[in-house]
Amino acid sequence: MIFSCKQNPEELYLWYSIEVTATAYNSLKSQTDSSPNITAFGDTLNPEMHCIAVSKDLLQKGLKHNVPVKIKGFAGFYYVKDKMHSKWKNKIDIYMGVDIKAAREWGRRKVVIEYGLPKNTKIQINESISK
Repeated sequence: MIFSCKQNPEELYLWYSIEVTATAYNSLKSQTDSSPNITAFGDTLNPEMHCIAVSKDLLQKGLKHNVPVKIKGFAGFYYVKDKMHSKWKNKIDIYMGVDIKAAREWGRRKVVIEYGLPKNTKIQINESISK
């Protein structure tokens, strides 16, 4: 999606909120695999990026590749750039580059996130998502 300087990105989306469990991860071989900077979607991560991985059940709720996400307590937008193993449910993993200390300090928390879907997107909303 292309934004002009005068457009407010928040106005281009319908925003949905949901409470999820949030953990943090780093792009290190010990935490992922032999190519820790490549996501399951094929994106290349760098430590300055604001992105998250989502559990596969959240993909079905509309948190698909490149969807903007606001995480309560964090400034700015994060983008869905990775997906998690199917064993996880209702969970996000916040990318923290190579800052292991920050990821450990974050730990595991319940957070409210808001995610934006383009206004022309049609998804089926269930009771766990509020508009």
